[in-house]
This record gives sequence, C-alpha cells and structure tokens, in this order.
Amino acid sequence: MEEKQKQETTAIKYQESGIDARIIRAVEEMGFEHMTPIQEQAIPVFMSGQDVIGQAQTGTGKTAAFGIPILEKINPENKSLQAIILCPTRELAMQAADELRKFSKYMHGIKVLPIYGGQDIVKQIKNLKCGVQIIVGTPGRVMDHMRRHTIKLEQVHTVVLDEADEMLNMGFREDIETILKEVPEERQTGLFSATMPKPILDITKKYQKNAAFLKVTPKEVTMPLIKQAYYQVQRKDKEEVLCRLMDYYDPARALIFCNTKRMVDELTENLKKRGYAVEGLHGDLSQHQRDTVMNLFKSGHAAILIATDVAARGIDVDNVEAVFNFDVPEDIEYYVHRIGRTGRAGKTGRSFTLVVGREIYKMREIERICHTKIKERKIPSAADITARKADKILKEAENVIQEQNIEKALEFIEERCMQGEYDALLYAAAFMKMKLGDEIEDIKVEKLKPEWKPKGRREKTAGGDRGRRSGRTSGLRIKTKKQEKHKKQKRDKW
Repeated sequence: MEEKQKQETTAIKYQESGIDARIIRAVEEMGFEHMTPIQEQAIPVFMSGQDVIGQAQTGTGKTAAFGIPILEKINPENKSLQAIILCPTRELAMQAADELRKFSKYMHGIKVLPIYGGQDIVKQIKNLKCGVQIIVGTPGRVMDHMRRHTIKLEQVHTVVLDEADEMLNMGFREDIETILKEVPEERQTGLFSATMPKPILDITKKYQKNAAFLKVTPKEVTMPLIKQAYYQVQRKDKEEVLCRLMDYYDPARALIFCNTKRMVDELTENLKKRGYAVEGLHGDLSQHQRDTVMNLFKSGHAAILIATDVAARGIDVDNVEAVFNFDVPEDIEYYVHRIGRTGRAGKTGRSFTLVVGREIYKMREIERICHTKIKERKIPSAADITARKADKILKEAENVIQEQNIEKALEFIEERCMQGEYDALLYAAAFMKMKLGDEIEDIKVEKLKPEWKPKGRREKTAGGDRGRRSGRTSGLRIKTKKQEKHKKQKRDKW
C-alpha cells in the first residue's frame, strides 16, 4: 500500500485539473472554484485507475473526490451498470446520488439511481430496467437486488465504499464482502473512511490491489468560522445548562448530539415539556419516522434536532447556527463530524460542549489531535439570561409597533389607566413579567477536585505533597486499625 500524504499546498482550481469541461461547468454553477485537499489528492489517482484508500471526515468533499472520476469513466452509450457506491444510510445514499446528478448535469445519457431500504423495491426494479450506469445504495438493499438478479454486475468496473467505518459499525461487513466477491475481479476499488480501524484495513488488504493511501489530517479540515467553547458542569445540571445556553444564544436552527439512543429519547421528551420545538433522531426509528423528523427539521417546524452520531450521518441541512455536544463524543473523530454541521458555505457557527468531571482530559485530547483551541466559558448567569430574554421580548414588541396596527390595543390600555390605579408603565412591566416567566437562579459551578489532577500536577504546600497521596495514606491507616481491633476480638473470643 503506497502512502501519499500531501503537505500544505496552494489549492488547485477545477479548471486546472484536466477534468472534463462538462463537469467543470456543472461544478462552477454549484459555486465551487477550488478543490478541497482530499479532492486534490484523490481525483488524479482515481483517474489513473489505481485503487484508493481515503481517510477524511464528513464535509471534506469526498463525494466529488470519487464521483468525478467515476463520471469520467462511464460510457453513456452503454446502459449497463458500471459503478456501485455503497453508503451506510439512506440519507447518505440520497445525498451522494444527488451530488453525482449535479456533477453530470451536462453529461447526457448518464443515469444515477439511489437504492435503499424503506423505498418500494418494485419501483426501484422498474427504474433499473430502464438502464442505470451508477447505483448509490445501502449494502442491504444492494444485496436484495443481487438475490433477485435485478442488477447485473458483469460490467461493473468501479466500486466505492463511502463512510466505510460506519458501515462496519452498523453490521454491514458480511454484506460488503459478499458484494465485493461478486463484482468482477478486474475493477477499481475506492474506500473512504473517517477512521481506519483494523477491520477496515483487513478489507483493504483482501479486496484492493496496490492502493494509494490518501489522508486529510484534522489540521487540514479545521473550520475557523466555528467558535468553539466548552463548559464544565455537574451531571445533574447538564439539561439546565443546555437550556440556558439555548435561551442565551437563541439559535434559529440547532443540532444537539448525544452518545446513546436512550439519552436522545429522554432529552427530547424533557425539552418538549419545557416548550422547545425539538425532535429526536436515532437508529431505532422506522424510515417513516426518520422522514417525518427530517421534514420537520428542514421545514423549520422543529428548530432543534437531537441525534446520535450514526443517525446524523447524511444530514445535509443549511443554516445550522449552533451544535451542542450534550455528551462529549466517545470517539474524537466524531467531534469534527459534529461541529462540521455548522459554519458552512462561508457562514459562522458555534459549537458548545458540556464537560463533566474527567471528560476535561478528553477535551484536551481533542484539542491536541485536531490542532485547535477550545475556549472554556462561564455558564451565563441568571441575570444574563433574564436580560437576553427581556431584550428579545422588547424587540418583538418593537416589530409589532412598527409593522402592525395597535390603535385598538392603545385604547384598551388608556381606558384601563383612566379607570384603574395603575399607569401604562406598570402594565408594560406586568406584561414583561408574564413573558419572562419565573425567576431563575445561578448554577453553581464545581471545578475538578484536586484528587482528579493528572500525575505530576499535584499541588505542593509547605507540608509536602498533598492531595491523592495523603488521602490514600490516611485511608490505609484507618484500615489497619480496624484490622488490629478485629484480631483482638478474635483472640478474646478464643
């Protein structure tokens, strides 16, 4: 396996790449001018016919990195299946197929079809019979068509595994290997993955030949338009802190990430009770439920989406203003995936991470590996939250004054002021109080306890080295006294 890692270079323009002019025209219409790092590396190698292993995170332009070379190789006169792209989820398959269609806008005669579970297979079979050169599908549904003999693999010359690590995590390894065994041996195989665990490497050794290894490091995908922050909180306060951050920053559209399906369900239910327009997304939902949730989020009827990492793969929604890591991600690579959902297309975004206890050391590791600085911030005070809410209410009132007819409302207030004992200012203050709701208190912040400090960072005093060691010594002393007392009792008994 040949390693080919590119260092810092000037970004290449699509026009300088030697790509088909029809593809360049389509790409420029999409608003892209320069290649991303993974595209710079992968496109020339892929077009040469060599097998490729690409390590890069979501949002780095991987679809174009393998999609453009595939389109270059397709013979539009041949209506047989020529390329297969495997994706872990329905959303990713639809997204990749849509991008390929955009790239091939001016390449007449090329048909791309997404195939996935949850869609009527009879409809898919009908579309396949019309002649499709590229299918983008989930492993399970591709296997279904193989069993039915509704796809013919004899003329397939290219296979790509996209988000290979997630496909393995979701239990698709056996399906993937079955598909790779059935396609012609003389083919080009591309594998793209955010991480490279041993099972992935095993597949590359078994099913690829002399593959070029291309890697985009986290440093190259750092997103400067995203303001990153973390807050040290107690576990019992996580939900309250989350709500206060949402109230303070008030994003129009936000994503919240949890590590488990159970936590997604609990948090979704609790936030709905608090009055937030929120929906949850995880792997246990049916396809119909997933579609309903995503439609609510995309349409703006649900301003907040709570999801697990795997379920969020393939979510492509514009104008996500903030990402909240309710749980620190278990895998450091997921951190980049998560925050990459905001700050897109030249817009700014924010990411917030809630850190409990020793998770602070994982944040330090994320900073080190991702070559970034994540600022610790203080939880907004009760006064800050109240002032921000009041400002929002007053701005809404000002919009009503400017844009709506309030003469009738003024008559009511004037009449009441003349009859009653309160003036208009007091009524305004009462309305503000009604909108603000109950007063909130500040959340107590507890830093890491001294005994949790890493080795070599214990604070020393005039009395010597104190902290974990002194606590451990006193504990041993107590234990020894108990043992002596127990022995004495045994002696007395006998």
